[in-house]
Amino acid sequence: MLALGLVLNTVGIGLFCWLIFALAVYALPFFIAVSIGMMAFHGGSGIVGALLVGMASGALTLAIGQVSVAVSRSLALRIAIATAFAVPAAVAGYHVVFALSQIGVPSLAWREAFACLGAVCIGGTAWTRLTVFAETRPLEPAGSGDNIPRSVLTTATREG
Repeated sequence: MLALGLVLNTVGIGLFCWLIFALAVYALPFFIAVSIGMMAFHGGSGIVGALLVGMASGALTLAIGQVSVAVSRSLALRIAIATAFAVPAAVAGYHVVFALSQIGVPSLAWREAFACLGAVCIGGTAWTRLTVFAETRPLEPAGSGDNIPRSVLTTATREG
C-alpha cells in the first residue's frame, strides 16, 4: 500500500505540474477576467452578468494578444506583448513552486531557489506558447510575382 501511495502521489504532482505549464499563458487573461468580472459585480450586474462579462473580457484579452503578436512586424511590440503575458505567469509559477516545495524541502534558501527556477521555467513556457505562431520573416507585399509556390519534388528531364 505504501508503494501505491507513493506512485499515486508522484503521478498527482506530475499532473499538477503539467497543468501549470499548460495553463501558463492564461494567467494574464484570467487576472483581467477576474478583475473586470468583480468590477461588473460591484457595479450591479449580478452574478451571471459578472461571469459573462469576465469570461468575455478574458477571451478577448487572449485573442487580442495572440493576434497582435502574430500580425505585428515590430520586434519591440512582440516582446512587449509576450512580456505582458509572461510576467503574470512567472509570478504564478513562483508561488506554485514555492508552495509545492514546502512539502519536501525544509530549507528556506532551497525553496526560494526552486521557486525562482520554477518562475523562469513557467514564464518561459508562457512566452514560448504565445510567440510560437508568430511569423519570423517580414510579410511580402501581395501580388509579387516571384513568390510563386514551387514544388518540393522536381522531376528531372533527360534529353537524349
